[in-house]
Amino acid sequence: MTAVDFASFVETLATHSGDAILPFFRTSLAALDKSTNGDFDPVTEADRAGEVAMRRLINANFPSHGIIGEEFGAERRDAEYVWVLDPIDGTKAFICGLPIWGTLIGLTHNGRPVYGMMNQPFSRERFSGDGKAARYEGPAGRRTLRVRACPKVSEAVISTTHPGMMAPAERQRYDRLETRAKLSRYGGDCYAYAMLAAGHIDLVVESGLNPYDIVAIIPIVEGAGGVITSWSGEDAAGGGSIIAASDSRVHEEALAILNS
Repeated sequence: MTAVDFASFVETLATHSGDAILPFFRTSLAALDKSTNGDFDPVTEADRAGEVAMRRLINANFPSHGIIGEEFGAERRDAEYVWVLDPIDGTKAFICGLPIWGTLIGLTHNGRPVYGMMNQPFSRERFSGDGKAARYEGPAGRRTLRVRACPKVSEAVISTTHPGMMAPAERQRYDRLETRAKLSRYGGDCYAYAMLAAGHIDLVVESGLNPYDIVAIIPIVEGAGGVITSWSGEDAAGGGSIIAASDSRVHEEALAILNS
């Protein structure tokens, strides 16, 4: 069985999780703070409802598969196939009523990300990829996703959720990079990676990510022709400090600046 065999099932996961999440969007939804270090880290009933819907479907259809989710932890994490789920990536945007959040559905095979989807049920947009190709489906129809060429940082549009979320040393490194870019934008969460895959952004730079924040993104970015690694140029699947680039040339230069 290949990753492509799971594409229709991922569509089902996206539909059911969206149905569970959307009734909470732009309502007077309460958010709990699950942080332990004083930084506001909200979780809502919408997050939990979305993940429960996906877990039930996975366990019913693929009981031998593992699951790693943001809200309910891991089960069978050493399985051959493991689903990596973030029901709402961008919960802060969600509770502010901003439609720049999404549901991340990733699949790994023997630890390697092989399929991913970012579903935005409010805008009815889905971005998916298997590392070899990437696709968009939404109100604008269906099309293949492709990154754009960007030869150097001075011509790049760069995005991060917010530099204030970075540790001081990482913030200094990021600031060096941002000051050399053509344009910077904040607040994109997972949507920024989708826009990179769609050819609108050249660099996405983040830190402090968990696997459920990035595993679904990797096959989309790579499938669209982009590059995604850690700040040290290593595998991004474990999370941490991550850089995605539309072009290998701008990726190489950005890494050099981050590590100078």
